[in-house]
Amino acid sequence: MPKIAKTADIQTVITTFEMTPGTCQDLLEALEDAYAEFISKQPGFIAAGLHVNDAQTRIANYSQWRRREDFMAMLRSPEMRERNRKINELCRSFEPVMYDVAEVFGA
Repeated sequence: MPKIAKTADIQTVITTFEMTPGTCQDLLEALEDAYAEFISKQPGFIAAGLHVNDAQTRIANYSQWRRREDFMAMLRSPEMRERNRKINELCRSFEPVMYDVAEVFGA
């Protein structure tokens, strides 16, 4: 489970996928498979979450990694490059962006 903390020394990656409602479930399943079979087993992986909007036109993916280099190594691996080609066919666009936690608020 992702834990969000300003003091955490980890790399946060938020990826947004844009698709049609007709391909949302297929894309979600491809992402679930990628996490279950490959991504979650990579060095430096901490946690991730997948979120789908009500219209099923966007998926947001929040992932955490020990280091930026761990995420980049996973992304550049032959396995993930092949998976990303298939994922790209299911959506209009997707963009992973690395973030630092600026602040956290709670009730």
